[in-house]
Amino acid sequence: MAETIASESTAIPASKSLPGRIIGVLTSPRETYADIARRPTWLGMFLVVVTISGACGGWLSSTTVGRRAALDKAEEGLKIAESLGARIPEAQRATMRERVMSTPDWRMYLQAGGGALVFGALVFVVIAGILLGVFNAILGGDAKFKQVFAVVVFSEAVIVVGTLFTTPLNYYRESLSSPTTFAALAPMLDENGMLAKMLGSIDFFRLWWLVSLSIGLGVLYKRPTRGIAVSLIGIYVVVAVTIAAGLALIAG
Repeated sequence: MAETIASESTAIPASKSLPGRIIGVLTSPRETYADIARRPTWLGMFLVVVTISGACGGWLSSTTVGRRAALDKAEEGLKIAESLGARIPEAQRATMRERVMSTPDWRMYLQAGGGALVFGALVFVVIAGILLGVFNAILGGDAKFKQVFAVVVFSEAVIVVGTLFTTPLNYYRESLSSPTTFAALAPMLDENGMLAKMLGSIDFFRLWWLVSLSIGLGVLYKRPTRGIAVSLIGIYVVVAVTIAAGLALIAG
């Protein structure tokens, strides 16, 4: 009898379902990431991320509002290129505008979905590889790549929520810039100024994602979450602000 009780107390708990894991990453991340570390299945979550990202991106890109916003974004890039000495003929601009406005809706969905699939897979592999190298090779951890990759993929649940939240806002704002950055807290700033650009490079959902990812890594490697989160957020802020400041300087 005692042996039966002991075996039941040490039994591995049943794994969460895919919806349970997605909700768990948002509501009870520590427990959920422990389940993910025990059973690092990731394909279902990867398909959820690709599907939602592709659907939201394809829908917005297929609307007239989204197409105009894309042209505005492209025009910003052309201005930066011109500030660096490049010459962009008006005919090239006209061709770009015609292509964006005349592309069939189905192709917009295909491009968005394909981009989410290829780019997402590449980004997940790179992030997981870097984290595995840091925590295993440098810090002496022993996690497997599949475990780290699963943690990275499931942490995207936060970004999925952000995508669902910001896509309709971008439609009504007629803009592709994120509405959930620190710049939203300072609407009085000139949106083309350096300070606004720097604040606009730090996104609240990205910060939440980094905290969630830090919890997952802390659970996987049995390390304090705070130190991991401070390091990841610090790197993100420095890189984002530096790039934004550099682009602001180049733009004039």
